Amino acid sequence: MQSVPAPTAPLDAAGQFTKRKRTSLWFTISLLLVSFLILTIGLIATTRTENITVGGYYPGIILGFGSFLGIIGIHLVENRKQMLVASIVFISFGVVASFCCAIVDGVFAARYIEPRPLYSGRCQFYSSGSGLAYDTHQTEVTCYNQHLGCQLRVKTHTCYCCDLYNCDNPDQVSSYYEFVGVTSCQDVVHLFRLLWSSTVLNIVGLFLGIVTAAVLGAFKDMVPLPQVTFNSPPPQILYNPAQQILTYTGFCSSASALPSYASYPLPLQPSGSYPATSPADISLSDDTQNPSQSNPMAGLTSNPLPQLASTILLPGEKPPPYAP
Repeated sequence: MQSVPAPTAPLDAAGQFTKRKRTSLWFTISLLLVSFLILTIGLIATTRTENITVGGYYPGIILGFGSFLGIIGIHLVENRKQMLVASIVFISFGVVASFCCAIVDGVFAARYIEPRPLYSGRCQFYSSGSGLAYDTHQTEVTCYNQHLGCQLRVKTHTCYCCDLYNCDNPDQVSSYYEFVGVTSCQDVVHLFRLLWSSTVLNIVGLFLGIVTAAVLGAFKDMVPLPQVTFNSPPPQILYNPAQQILTYTGFCSSASALPSYASYPLPLQPSGSYPATSPADISLSDDTQNPSQSNPMAGLTSNPLPQLASTILLPGEKPPPYAP
């Protein structure tokens, strides 16, 4: 006899589905928060100056949209797989964008911004006094580099560093020496920190997006099972190879058996369409039709006719008590 798996298997499958759903939801929400931070810091870094427009905020848009689709797909019952596939596609594009922006922001912050003159206070800020952040007024300032003076034309609201400006060959510059459209040189320090923060967040979004896409890919193939609570254990299906019959046990209790009735002999009541027949006529007809029963030895092997005749009841009579 072989039995089916334990009845707790559906409950274990439902619990596994709930656990995977909770894990996928946590990863998707975490990626959405990281995407929001990438978008915010990237936009702040991009709009900090006029001449520096780097800032990896593009991955924040793509990853955020993919995370939003993932949250919707997790809570869907129908079309859940299609929504999660779309979420995985957007998250994959966001991962590629995070990788590219992390490289661009990191290289630009390390290669083209020199923070040492900014930290030492050797950079100067020029303002025309008009109070306009985008004033087109320009002026010439004198910079000294290795005891050599040269003229530098700067715009209003500009932080410039003469230590980074090459008077001999102004076209060959290794770092940005002026930052246009700032309110002070302290904004350039903030820009430097924001670029490194954007780089770190893009790296975090890169790895978190890979893990989230993997978790959603494993969750989209799971079939949701309703959590059924059994008041009594389900029936066990037993298989008998000899009889080729499946026996179901547990559907009916032992107490619900068929009621037992007294084994009275069936009365032979005359029908209204036929006349009543006396016991003598029955015995005579049986002797006539079956000559073998007239043999006295045949009565040892067959039921006696008087006993059959005694069981015939007239209408309104009660059956006699059972006698073995």
